[in-house]
Amino acid sequence: MNAENLLECIGKAITPFHAVNVASELLNKSGFTRLSEDESYKLVRGGKYFVTKNGSALIAFKVGEPRFNIVAAHTDSPVFKIKANASTMVASACKLNVESYGGGIYDTWLDRKLGIAGRIVVKDGDGVKPILVEGGITVVIPSLAIHYNRSVNDGVAINVQKDMQPVIADKNVTMEELFAPQAGGKKIIDYDLFLYVKESPYFYGSDESFMASSRLDDLEGAFGGLFALNACEPKDTAVLALFDNEEVGSATKQGAGSTFLADTLRRINLALGKGEEEHYRSLARSMMVSMDNAHAIHPNHAELSDPTNSVVIGGGIVIKHHANQNYTTDGVSSAVIKNVFDKAGAKYQDFYMRSDLRCGGTLGAISSSQLSITSVDIGLAQWAMHSAVESASRADFEELVKGLKGFYNASAELDIK
Repeated sequence: MNAENLLECIGKAITPFHAVNVASELLNKSGFTRLSEDESYKLVRGGKYFVTKNGSALIAFKVGEPRFNIVAAHTDSPVFKIKANASTMVASACKLNVESYGGGIYDTWLDRKLGIAGRIVVKDGDGVKPILVEGGITVVIPSLAIHYNRSVNDGVAINVQKDMQPVIADKNVTMEELFAPQAGGKKIIDYDLFLYVKESPYFYGSDESFMASSRLDDLEGAFGGLFALNACEPKDTAVLALFDNEEVGSATKQGAGSTFLADTLRRINLALGKGEEEHYRSLARSMMVSMDNAHAIHPNHAELSDPTNSVVIGGGIVIKHHANQNYTTDGVSSAVIKNVFDKAGAKYQDFYMRSDLRCGGTLGAISSSQLSITSVDIGLAQWAMHSAVESASRADFEELVKGLKGFYNASAELDIK
């Protein structure tokens, strides 16, 4: 699987719900068995399984020896979520009331071809049923003409409530009306709907070595981990954990701050007849690779990168370090993963943030509050992180799949004396 396959998947994974749906379809085609959290896990050595939560998080695994080689990534990205009672008429235009989700670069969403997607929740008998949906229409957030704001090119503060409301029609259109056909005649009780960029992912540059797409952060990690899991032949138990809500703190039932991963690992060992003592021994031998992208040297702002540990697009997998543990990497976990990547023939580079700039957090540090195991943070170098459209390297993604496959297949290489 390569970068073309990645962009094909990202083009379909327009919300976290769609990302998990795309991943589930790929796993089904590869012979993975779907489990349900409210049923007993029946597992066999050598089996392949996956389980989802909330339709937006997923854990997949191949059962091997009682050591867990875990890759974690996230399905969400900064977007705009549509509120209830969203429609408002202003003159001849119907606009939608939205709120920001995560820390996006707002002005990159202006004057773009946008769609609406997510899930609706319909009444189903005495209960409710979520339905995955895509609106099939285009909306636009129009920017303000320079004639109304002569200082726009000097930098303007954007007010989400005033400036980021998309136009949907020249008459009042509600979300209930828009998605009524997909509700199949059932009443829409509520919804989780988001804007997304309808521009297809693409390659660019004289040799098409760069790629541009929405949601590269962190669907590169999600699908890189999925492709590697599908291709690996592990001795130990290989696990892929795709969490939602990383961009807003992960403190949800489907986020890295939940017990979803810890519970799943415990249930794997229970289903294989392992006792409590054996479970904790297996955790002591386990390791997590937390995958979330990193900042490459910007061609127009090289001064913002660390003077001796900046990373380049096309330079391979990024190993992320931070003294205050925004990243979980330490000297031991860094050495272990470098040993793995060397054996796999995967290129890598070290990243440190400039000491006078803040960096973001990752899944690794959050997951460590629930699961005390060796962890390392990695990523791929990119430009324009949290923009509506981000850029990265075609070659780097293929190095990632190679490196993660090597990690899943590793065993003795993970031993710490």
